[in-house]
Amino acid sequence: MNPEDLQRLVTLEMPFGKHKGTLIADLPGNYLTWFAREGFPSGEIGRLLHLMHEIDHNGLSDLLKPLRNRPSRRDVSQ
Repeated sequence: MNPEDLQRLVTLEMPFGKHKGTLIADLPGNYLTWFAREGFPSGEIGRLLHLMHEIDHNGLSDLLKPLRNRPSRRDVSQ
């Protein structure tokens, strides 16, 4: 698991669908389970949805709390 991916979960919004505009970390578990059953999209968004599904399914969502509202490296370097 890449630490940058965890940060992306709390900063990247869902780009399409019923939950467009919702942070990946805030997507409901049943929506993530639907993707797990039907297939994740390709590319970064699919990889992040899969990661969030694993985190949610295993009850580890609290691990993301310290990352919320934390400046990204890009923000700090500017």
